[in-house]
Amino acid sequence: MDSALDRPIGSGRLEDRVRGGMRVVVVVSDSTRAEPRDAMLRAVLSRLPDSTSVRVAVASGTHRACPVDELGIGDDLLPRIDGWILHDGADAGALVLVGTTRRGTPVTLNRAVLDADLVVATGCIIPHYFAGYGAGIKSIFPGLGGSREVRINHELKSLPGARAGVVDGNPCREDLEEVVDFLAAPPFILNLVLDDEGAARAAVAGDVKAALRAGAALCAPLYTVRAARSRCVVVSGRGPITASLYQASKLVAAAAPLVEDGGTVVVVAECWLGTGPLDVVNRGIFEIGIRPRLPEQHQVLLVSSLAPEVVAATYCRYSPSLADALASTPGPVLVLPRAGSLLCEAME
Repeated sequence: MDSALDRPIGSGRLEDRVRGGMRVVVVVSDSTRAEPRDAMLRAVLSRLPDSTSVRVAVASGTHRACPVDELGIGDDLLPRIDGWILHDGADAGALVLVGTTRRGTPVTLNRAVLDADLVVATGCIIPHYFAGYGAGIKSIFPGLGGSREVRINHELKSLPGARAGVVDGNPCREDLEEVVDFLAAPPFILNLVLDDEGAARAAVAGDVKAALRAGAALCAPLYTVRAARSRCVVVSGRGPITASLYQASKLVAAAAPLVEDGGTVVVVAECWLGTGPLDVVNRGIFEIGIRPRLPEQHQVLLVSSLAPEVVAATYCRYSPSLADALASTPGPVLVLPRAGSLLCEAME
């Protein structure tokens, strides 16, 4: 991270942009993302004068507000932080309308973003099924945006080009990046590229657009896999992505290019936090964002801790176990144990 901060892309160094007495907001991800928040926050703070007022904003986007004790931030850092912004995308009183994008997305942001002299956004660049990659501007919008307005942007996921691994020409990503034009000062980012084991393989810093693209180019080879299409694709993942169907749906999106017509996706996810909001899961995620990627004939089975009647209200069919799911889907099986971050390509 130090080398990335020493040589930022498309921007001056962070320490050269900050003067004593400035108000800086550092953005970190919420607990639905498995990221080294503490390490990134320490790297940023090491470049800021002690006289800088630093608040930390937790980018929860459309998720629930995330408590500080879920973030894994060391107690020794707490005295350096002047305040925490636990973003709630449904809290209209904390949101300000800053503009409307060319595609018609109204942009509301947490007031703390507008009150800051500089916003420093941290995050990890991994494939994202419709925004191309995570991190970059996503830490600010949708991370610190209003839920309703974020979902308007997410409607763009149905358009061609809104796919994992696509940055330029991706309507969703390009819509998000217009947010930069509404800010008084260009944000500065520190983003990591993690491998499949969660280890940092690279870091980029600087301009929110240029640095993201440099990191995406480093990320793509780590996550691209090619395989023949299969009648049965089993998907799962680690950590937060299997906590709810809202998150685990990303596993289905990743596997979609590898499912044969008439095939089955088996989602193995405990879903200990439940389904998530059903209207969003069934329509906003599946109908708009995932169904168009799947073959016309398909089924999705869910192996989880959820009761059959709970699963019946979702786009999935209930299966009591992986063995039962496989027994009902004869033929070769393709297993993607960490599907959420993969860039899958079908071998023709």
